[in-house]
Amino acid sequence: MNSNSENIIQISENCKLIVPDNPVIPFIEGDGVGPEVTSSMIKIVNHSVSVTYNKKRSINWLEVFAGEKANKIFKKDIWLPQETLDAISKYKIAIKGPLMTPTGGGQRSLNVRLRQKLDLYVCQRPIKWFEGVPSPVITPQAVNMIVFRENSEDIYSGIEWPHDSNDVKKVIHFLKNEMGVENIIDSDNCGIGIKNMSSLGSKRLIKAAIEYAIEHDRSSVTVVHKGNIMKFTEGAFLNWGIDLILKKYHGFFDEENKCYKFKNPNNDKDIIFKDCICDAFLQNILLKPKDYDVIATTNLNGDYVSDSLAACVGGIGISPGANINYTTGEAVFEATHGTAPDIAGENIVNPSSLILSAEMMLRYLGWNEAANNIMNAIEKVIKQKTVTADFAYQMENATLCSCSEFTDLIIKKI
Repeated sequence: MNSNSENIIQISENCKLIVPDNPVIPFIEGDGVGPEVTSSMIKIVNHSVSVTYNKKRSINWLEVFAGEKANKIFKKDIWLPQETLDAISKYKIAIKGPLMTPTGGGQRSLNVRLRQKLDLYVCQRPIKWFEGVPSPVITPQAVNMIVFRENSEDIYSGIEWPHDSNDVKKVIHFLKNEMGVENIIDSDNCGIGIKNMSSLGSKRLIKAAIEYAIEHDRSSVTVVHKGNIMKFTEGAFLNWGIDLILKKYHGFFDEENKCYKFKNPNNDKDIIFKDCICDAFLQNILLKPKDYDVIATTNLNGDYVSDSLAACVGGIGISPGANINYTTGEAVFEATHGTAPDIAGENIVNPSSLILSAEMMLRYLGWNEAANNIMNAIEKVIKQKTVTADFAYQMENATLCSCSEFTDLIIKKI
């Protein structure tokens, strides 16, 4: 890796990336199957960039550490070193394999900590079906959405107290005696969590979704929420979005169609701005997915929505993801699946999630031609039904291949 000031991505005054021909990109290998999918991703990206730009561009990969590997290299209980955070802030863009997330006690999610430390307030998840991929729905080709999930508030704030702590007793005492709360069941044995949502956090997330719709000529933005029950958090999320549409984007309410609209300044087309209660939305993505395009949603709802949509197009094994701060330009692209320790090292994992996340990364860099070549190659390989085990066992007349064989097939198609 050759690192100097000429290899560092910069950001302009209007928050646009200035990308050199040989940028340094930090990567985190990840836990479990992480080394396998990361190796696959790097080989494919290197090849695509090289052949697309006739060797005039390349990526200088810089390994940084998190998770189990960081804990071994540094010292006990260091899972996300400051050096890793500093490197991502310096070089702006990074990509990572899956990291282990303990449940219950122990370390908080490393993924959440990484997003919070760098204030990566948008979790972006494009949902696209590839011809031939097995799906539980009849018309998966109708599913074509991109989810913008709020990435810094709501349950990610982690404001909660265990049921047997002194702190939770203080909180419950305050709620009952100072705030007049009466409907806490079994208050002597009850954990408490706080769901916080702000105007700043909500508006910057919804603004990112709107700007994406404008830039990519999308037809609608739908706010998915549970404001019918949680009126001052989820309901406020919707109201702040409406306020943004009316004041910043000069939107208006269409009485006939009962939705808000605003003009795309690039082509003067109307973009619809609407909302949907989360449980209804989870039904509608099965019944009428064509009604939805760009989705802006809260943190917890976004978790359900993005994984449910992923299932419609083949599962999280083929679903990419990115965590982005559109103000600083910092972004971490990632595999959306888990570490799968039961198959680690067996060369059978599907590397598509991280490969497609790298495809997103290339587009974020402005290297659309190299991204297109990767996308087209994956489509061709899947269409010919030469796939890894997760797909092969669900397809008729499929040819089973290993992770490394799947990688080589994609490279040959680029």
